[in-house]
Parts: sequence; structure tokens; C-alpha cells
Amino acid sequence: MIDERFAVWAPTAREVHLVLRVNGQETAHEMRRGDDDWWRPGASVVTSLDVDYGFRVDDGGTFPDPRSRRQPSGVHELSRTFEPADHVWADTGWTGRQLAGSTIYEMHVGTFTPEGTLDAAVTRLPHLASIGVDFIEVLPVNAFNGAHNWGYDGVLWYAVHEGYGGPAAYQRFVDACHAANIGVIQDVVYNHLGPSGNYLPQFGPYLSMEAGTTWGSSLNLDGADSGPVRRYIIDNALMWLGEYHVDGLRLDAVHALRDHRAIHLLEELAVEVAALSAATGRPLSLVAESDLNDPRLITPREANGYGLDGQWSDDFHHAVHVALTGETTGYYADFEPLGALAKVLRAGFLHDGTYSSFRGRVHGRPIDTERMPTWRLVVSSQNHDQIGNRAVGDRLAAQLDAGQLAIAATLTLLGPYTPMLFMGEEWGASTPWQFFTSHPEPELGEATARGRIAEFARMGWDPSVVPDPQDPATFERSKLDWHEVTHPLHARILEFYRALAAVRRSNPDVTDPRFTRTTVEFSEADAWLRLRRGQTRILVNFGASPQSLPASVGPVLIAFATDGTAVLRRDSESIVLAGHAVVVLGPS
Repeated sequence: MIDERFAVWAPTAREVHLVLRVNGQETAHEMRRGDDDWWRPGASVVTSLDVDYGFRVDDGGTFPDPRSRRQPSGVHELSRTFEPADHVWADTGWTGRQLAGSTIYEMHVGTFTPEGTLDAAVTRLPHLASIGVDFIEVLPVNAFNGAHNWGYDGVLWYAVHEGYGGPAAYQRFVDACHAANIGVIQDVVYNHLGPSGNYLPQFGPYLSMEAGTTWGSSLNLDGADSGPVRRYIIDNALMWLGEYHVDGLRLDAVHALRDHRAIHLLEELAVEVAALSAATGRPLSLVAESDLNDPRLITPREANGYGLDGQWSDDFHHAVHVALTGETTGYYADFEPLGALAKVLRAGFLHDGTYSSFRGRVHGRPIDTERMPTWRLVVSSQNHDQIGNRAVGDRLAAQLDAGQLAIAATLTLLGPYTPMLFMGEEWGASTPWQFFTSHPEPELGEATARGRIAEFARMGWDPSVVPDPQDPATFERSKLDWHEVTHPLHARILEFYRALAAVRRSNPDVTDPRFTRTTVEFSEADAWLRLRRGQTRILVNFGASPQSLPASVGPVLIAFATDGTAVLRRDSESIVLAGHAVVVLGPS
């Protein structure tokens, strides 16, 4: 019997040896090439124990397995066998969650808790349940070089970073989330590989011959021998959804996937995930991050789309950010008028075939609002990209008062789209979330820091204030301070998020997926906006002074202002809101 755990695809290799390390002793075993260019060890190499192993390709060194499940000593060292089926799952009654009507919470394992582990994150699940979280979207956990990282420098996609607890801890985390009635969306990166520990080229043509992305080498999705490379990606996706019981995947920067084949990788992935969903009897969601503003991603395959379930809309973030902060540098420039936010609330995108001054060209395509459900757009007022890619990683709480934070929360959680929160925003966390790395190679760390400064030049930010990504203090500053939740101001914001969650749970208007059930009125001059969701109305005063807004009768479901009093006066035709205030009126 041949142990398939030790099979490896290496189409250009002349010879491959399996290297096993048992009790500190290494032995090399010849492998045989199959007709499919997969190499397998002889029948004599069988082990039922977890062992360290790697592959010696031709005359090169010994490299970790491209499909390694564990890297206990780092990405440059031997792999270790791991059998996911050994875990006894407790979620047999879990039937999954659909994306429609759900709230997502974006979490980075290393900075979510002081311990920075998956097991520590489990202790915070009751908190997340209290603010109505339906899915936790976990930033990438795949193996990367160094101790801490955002996760987007991963090089071994099948392994869970050992510092987070490794694959066994990941299984415990998913099990615990399901017990808390919370689904898990795993952030995965298929558009590039990190700069250190990428040994895939030693095995075969995994990488594209074209230039890589600004983040790293691109994958060979459409060249010679691209079939097994695509399989490598799809099998990884199915691993998370099948063997690790994950409920969805967030697909990083799909606009950077270079695929000219007739059937795009995303469509192929959607087909296979739909098949797995049917087999398991639970919803499995694919959510794309895309810079294209192209609704074809979320158009069903029956209508000649890619068939993904959702995609991020950065336009929502930009419109809310500008309306609250007044910041109009870089890509924020086109979002300066309040009418930009009104259009995003009505149509999903601002740029839907319109001119983008930042890009210097027409950008985007309109959404068919008669047919497309609103929940397919995932939106946020804060996320890891839009905070971490600022010069000092400052959150909205560093610029805005409590009333403005409440406005952002209300538009996100009660607006037309699938809301996503970024960890800590629910109490107005004061800690920044900065860009941090821990590359052991000094030259790589220096190159990363220089690259960050060059990126910020386009946004007009002062390069002298950019923290050193390699400084351990940058990582430590980015950890949440959970003691803040007991401070009066933070506690008040947290209670408002909980109240918003209660409104979202109890009022069908705010989860109605029809674009046609949303209308928007606003005053550019007086800086107010009224969003109507069915019979529910959300009234916002963006200005610092009290403002009269048109309003019909209806009970106040929830209200918030910086000073505590949102509604100053009210009659049958109008309502006077305090500065930086929001009120939600229910059906008459």
C-alpha cells in the first residue's frame, strides 16, 4: 500500500526522493513518476505516525511539501504529517448559514486577543454573539515566514500558521464557532505568493511567466501545465470548506488573477463549491474582493456570470468615509459630494461606468438593480485594508466623535447590503491597526518598508510618520485592548452596536434584499440624509450643528448623538437632530 500523503506533483523533475525524519534520523527514499507526473514513494514507505518529511528534487535541497498541512518549525523546514480526519467534530447539527441577512466580523487572529491564538479567540465568541455576528471572517492563517504578519505573505496555503495554534487549533476554533451559532469565512489568497519560503518553482511551473503583482509572484492559471496548478488552488478551497468545515471563503483581490482561459478560475471554483454544498447539505459562500466594480462576478452562471455569492464594494466605504471625515485625497476625491453616498446606497457602486479621477479613466459597470439582490454586496465603514493601509493605521475613532461613529455603524448595519465589521470597531477601539511584518531576512524587511513609503506618496501622506513594519512595537500596538470595553465612552458605543443588532434581527425592512425598497433623500447644503428601507427610515445629520429633517410619524427605534440627546424637537412633518446624530424610525 502506497501512502498518498507523500505524493507530489513535479512534472519537470528527473528524480525525486522522499526524505523522512524519525527520531532525529533522516532517510531518503526513491519515488516513482506516474503518467500524471505525480511522484509517489514505493509501497515499503508506510507510516501511521506523524513524521517530519520533505522532498529532494534532482540535485537541489530538501523542500517542504507544497500541500503541507503543518510547518512546526517554519516555512523553510520540513513538513509534518497531519490527519484532519482524526478530529472528532462536535458540529454534526450545524446546518450552516446563508450570506443573505447575515453580519460578518473581520478578525486577525494575531491581534484579536493578547495571546494571539485561535484558542484565545474562542473565549471572545460570547462577545461577538452579543453584537449579532453571524460569520467571523478570519484573515489569512496560511503558513508564512516569521512570527507575525497580516497573512498575505503566505507561501504554504494548506498549512495553518503554527503561531496561531496550527491545524488542530483551527479545527477547535471552527467547532466552537458553530457551537456559538457563528459561521466561519476564511480569507484566502490565490493571486500571489509571499516573498520568502516559496519553493513551488522547485517542483513545477506553478508561477506565471508574466510579471508578478505588486505583492509577489503570480500563479500560472492559463499557461502550459496550468491544469494541475488550478487544481492546487481548487483543492485548497475544498480543503477549507470540506475537511475544516468552513462556511465560506473570502477571495483576496480577484482582479489580480491573470486567467485568459475560456472558463475563468473563479467560475470553475464556483462550480466545484456548489457541488460540495449540495453534497454536504449546507450553504457554502464565495465572496470576492475586487477592484473592478464588475457585477458579473456575482451574476449567476445561468445568466453568464461567474456565480460567486458576494463581492466587496469599496465604493460604500469610500462614500461613508468622505461624508464623515471630509478627507478627499487620492481615491477619495470622487466621493466628496454627499450625492456620492446617496448613489452608492441606491445603486451599489458610485463608479458604474463613470469617470474615476484616481484611475484617469472610466471605471465599473452598472448593477441590474431590478434583479440583483442587495445582500450580494459586502460593505464596511472600516476594514483591515482601509485602516492598515493608512500611513499610521488609524481607525475612524482617531478622527471622529462618538456620534459620527454611530452614523457609520448605522449606515453599515441597517443599510441595504451585507454588513462587515472590523474587530474592535464595535467599541470604538483606540488602538491603531498598522502594517506589520517579521521577515527574518533584513534586506526583505528594508525593501518592505521602502515599498510602503512609496505607496503612501500617491495618497499625499507624510512618509516620516509611517511606522517600521519590522519593529515588534508596530505589531504590539495593533493588538486590541479589551480593557477599553469597560470605559464609559467605549461601553456606550458597544451598547449602541448591540441595539443595532437587535433592530437588524427584529425588523425585516433592514434585511430586505430588494434595491427597489430603498430610497434616499439628502441635502448637500445642510449635510443631512434620509435613507428609507421599506417603512423604516434612517435619518442622519452629518453636520456639527442641529438640523431639521423632513420626517413622518413613526416610533423611534434607536437614536444616538455625541452628547446623548439625538432628537431635539419633533412634529408631524419634521424632526430636529443634534449635530453628528442618527435616528431610526420604525413603521407608523
